[in-house]
Amino acid sequence: MRVAFAGSPAPAASILRHLTRSGHEVALVVTQPDRRRGRSGRPRPTAVAEAADELGLAARRPESINDQHTVARLEAAEVGALCVVAFGQILRDPLLERWPCLNVHFSLLPAYRGAAPVERALMDGAERTGVTVMRMDAGVDTGPMAHRAELSVPPREDAGTLTGRLADAGGPLLAEALDDLERGELTLVPQPDDGVSLAPKIGPDDRPLRLDGTARAVVDHVRALAPHIGATLGIDGKSFNVWRVAPAPGADAPGGIAVVDGRLLLRCADGAVEVLELQPPGRARMATGDFLRGRRGALRLEG
Repeated sequence: MRVAFAGSPAPAASILRHLTRSGHEVALVVTQPDRRRGRSGRPRPTAVAEAADELGLAARRPESINDQHTVARLEAAEVGALCVVAFGQILRDPLLERWPCLNVHFSLLPAYRGAAPVERALMDGAERTGVTVMRMDAGVDTGPMAHRAELSVPPREDAGTLTGRLADAGGPLLAEALDDLERGELTLVPQPDDGVSLAPKIGPDDRPLRLDGTARAVVDHVRALAPHIGATLGIDGKSFNVWRVAPAPGADAPGGIAVVDGRLLLRCADGAVEVLELQPPGRARMATGDFLRGRRGALRLEG
């Protein structure tokens, strides 16, 4: 089938690559404009833009996919469907009414509708999640479903590896949905009214660790924001990124935070958590042992 593809980050690029191998022709790629990223502050293309270049696919980077120029390009490309994966823009009419818009969403809908389904599921300590292919409508992830796949979530898995596995599952599901659509056999099922939950975008208020909850909740919070966003912790008046932690049964952290036998421990409501990897402000990520080496004096927890 001749299709267009809209997406931006690395998981979407992975699904784009799978789609090009599945026998469907990607006539046009749409992605977010180049943005300033990294320490250099230079504009950089999205992962999907880079993948399109590698694959020799035509790509557009509009501020809005709904603008008349992009719609005209889609019409000129004579595509039969628009595939959307983690694009980062809201689709409106006439796109939604002109083409079947098939979205790959990284949750088992109707759970975790929104921009951060993987992070929110991990924050909740979900043991299972999945990926859903649906036909988009005017709502936020409310459209009828075509295909779903369920995955188990190991207790130490972070958002990076889980998202990668969901993308690996989502590529074949999207290709299967396009196969069905091409044959006129795509079956769409409305989302149920029960089990609805929301997954809004991660903001600054979602990053600070709360130690008044359980040790498990702290571990889940850290892995939900790794390896790209980062949970934060105030230490000695500075905001540190915390990238990796583990439960520390039987240990204690006097005063909420302490170095005990060469380990950096945080005291939670029901026990302690050991910080394994962190990032001081203005520095690179490092093992906690490297941070502690040569340091003198007690640490002060803030916030």
